[in-house]
Amino acid sequence: MKFENQINYQNYKTSPSSRTLLGLIVLFGLFLTLFFYLFPTVANKNSSSPKISESAVIFNEAVELPVKWGDLGQKMIAAGVIDDAKLEAIHLSRGEFGENEQKLLYEEENEKIVMTAQNAGFLLNLFWAFGLSNKNKILEQGPMTDPRYGGANRFASTAGWTLALGNPMNHYSRHNFVTFNLEQQALVEEVAKNIYRPCCGNSTYFPDCNHGMAMLGLLELLVANGISEEEMYKIALQVNGFWFPDVYQTIEKYLESRNLNWQEVDPKIILGNSFSSASGYARVLSEMRPIQSGGSGNCGI
Repeated sequence: MKFENQINYQNYKTSPSSRTLLGLIVLFGLFLTLFFYLFPTVANKNSSSPKISESAVIFNEAVELPVKWGDLGQKMIAAGVIDDAKLEAIHLSRGEFGENEQKLLYEEENEKIVMTAQNAGFLLNLFWAFGLSNKNKILEQGPMTDPRYGGANRFASTAGWTLALGNPMNHYSRHNFVTFNLEQQALVEEVAKNIYRPCCGNSTYFPDCNHGMAMLGLLELLVANGISEEEMYKIALQVNGFWFPDVYQTIEKYLESRNLNWQEVDPKIILGNSFSSASGYARVLSEMRPIQSGGSGNCGI
């Protein structure tokens, strides 16, 4: 590469020291240009796309879920909802079974759960097991039992739960781990009808996949712990952000492109059909390039 000095030194009437300083500046500029040309990776080291943890969707590194887990892990193992050997083996192979996960599964006095990008998959399966097995009218009288679908046993959230002892339908809405009064049940149903997931077109009221069933389980725990409806939507959006990071970072950028601040938009709106269903997100994608952060919305274990 030939670098040409465009400064006319013959007509530049300054002192010798000024010409020396100018020459040094030009040489330094040429050096930087050559360095960036030869080492673009080093030069652009700090200009890469932001990590998930830097996005408002994930709210930095962790989210505290205001639910008292207690000994639900032990209870589900004892009932056969969870085959702990299978669950442990899967998450060990993924590097997702540390001390905190062991406590949730095997100990009795678990308080609030802290959710991170690292344990989001483990908590997805834990809430899935709970949502599937805890007795609730949504499972017994809702869309899951619509005759048009041929039975509740035919869905990804039921037949796909292969970490139970025996047939997963033996545990479908069978265990009174957490019970609700009429007001609490009405709140679970109301919020469930307004929370969608981008892997399909259904709300949590129709929990036909793992994400839907897991969200149902989480909503039940939130209601049981006295969390308000407004706060439930905020928490559900944070959790969906961990389970579908690409989706919600893309939605965040979509809102920004319309001069809307993520923090100022009602979480209930973002979780609704217009943004969080498969069709709603497809509309967003028709106008935005998706963000690729390495997350996945896989509907299997």
